[in-house]
Amino acid sequence: MNKKLINWLGLLGIAALISYAAAIIFAPLAFPGYNWMEQAASDLSAETAPSRLMWSRLSAVYDVGSVVCATCIAIYVSEHKVSTKVFRVGIYLFAIMNWISKVGYQMFALSDSGKEINGFAEIMHMVVTACVVLLSIVSLILLIIAGCRDKTQKPVGIWAAIALGLMFLGPIGMAAFPPSCFGLFERFSTFAAVGYNAVLGVYLFKGFNQPV
Repeated sequence: MNKKLINWLGLLGIAALISYAAAIIFAPLAFPGYNWMEQAASDLSAETAPSRLMWSRLSAVYDVGSVVCATCIAIYVSEHKVSTKVFRVGIYLFAIMNWISKVGYQMFALSDSGKEINGFAEIMHMVVTACVVLLSIVSLILLIIAGCRDKTQKPVGIWAAIALGLMFLGPIGMAAFPPSCFGLFERFSTFAAVGYNAVLGVYLFKGFNQPV
């Protein structure tokens, strides 16, 4: 097929994943004493974190690319009536989740690195997290269901199942293992959403008519 601009913008999903991974890997270098096994990734972008500047630079493509990619995916499946209504609603909710994540975390960044929830910003940060997690789970479940009903989009459903499994692995690991492993399992959940966005971006690039 002749690819249009909206198809090429799907590659921003991969760029966003690379940008996020770079921030996760290298931002701790600017944070003396940071323990990635124990601390959350959001500690790296806290207002008082010494790694905030490096995080902002490394995650710049992720901040913009993930939202643009998810939005273009939603527009494409809507205009082309891809698959079933359940499939499209799943895509729409996933796009909304990306917007809430982008806007919410920027408005309510942690004021200090750590897990203390004291002020308004910290509380709202947790509210945003709850919304992001809920929308992620619902959207992935809908895409799994759609994949079971529509064989042409079965691979999308399989990828959604993998992402959902990784997302659940995070809280399960946090509950089953000591706090010293919190950061490790938290990253399963965060990378699940970012990674699935990249997968959908590749499908957008291919026009949702070829397996990934």
